[in-house]
Amino acid sequence: MSLKHLVRTSLAAALIATVGLMTLPTAANAQAASAPDAASSMSAAAPAAAPPAVATAGDAMAKPGAISEEAVENPYGLEALWKQGDFVAKGTLIILMIMSMSSWYVIFTKVFEQSQMMKSAKASGEAFWKASSIKSGMGALKEGSAFHYIAEQGIKASDHHEGTMVETIDKHTWISMSVDRAVGSVHGRLQDGLALLATVGSTAPFVGLFGTVWGIYNALVKIGISGQASIDKVAGPVGEALIMTAIGLAVAVPAVMGYNWLIRRNKSVMDQTKAFAGDLHNVLLAGKR
Repeated sequence: MSLKHLVRTSLAAALIATVGLMTLPTAANAQAASAPDAASSMSAAAPAAAPPAVATAGDAMAKPGAISEEAVENPYGLEALWKQGDFVAKGTLIILMIMSMSSWYVIFTKVFEQSQMMKSAKASGEAFWKASSIKSGMGALKEGSAFHYIAEQGIKASDHHEGTMVETIDKHTWISMSVDRAVGSVHGRLQDGLALLATVGSTAPFVGLFGTVWGIYNALVKIGISGQASIDKVAGPVGEALIMTAIGLAVAVPAVMGYNWLIRRNKSVMDQTKAFAGDLHNVLLAGKR
């Protein structure tokens, strides 16, 4: 009986093991089949969720156009600096404005004056020296011009030398002195206004710097009173104060460049003027008036 029971037990265990091995592939196949179904269900759900995303993107593309149309008012800048500034800040701005306008006025007037003298120099070379006498040649020069003035002074010195107290001075020296004085007068007239440009160019940056220091001081006082030292409280007032330095440089740079440019042009004009005066002096000494 024990042998039969042992055999039956062994056969039952073998049968159970065989059934278990047969059911494992079936479960694995069922899991593999369920995985594609889950993937397909997720892929099917994704397109369904895609249209809202597309719609959101479309809304995002439409929003920038609406935002760009909105005018954002800058709370800081020149307008705010003028409205919120005290009398010192406003006075500094007015001084810089006056300095800028005066320097540009000098630059434009000097350029016009130099251009007129260059035209007179060209006319003297073409018509004055081709005339039969100095007096007739003066008619070719524009009245009131520098060359007309020099020729006029030279003729006066030559005509009124005898019979006066300057007769004790020899004619050569007297004519030379008169022509040199006329040339010096022309040179002095050309130099008018250049001192203003030099002053503006050297002082405007410091005037702007003074405005910046004063503005920063006021900004720090306001920040200390409010008790808030965040970046939005500091950047605005300090940025407004720094505008003063930028304005000072904007005033000074054209003045310095204009000064150097006019000095070079003056040298060219005076070379032509001195050459004309020297030739006139020699002609007057020769006695041909």
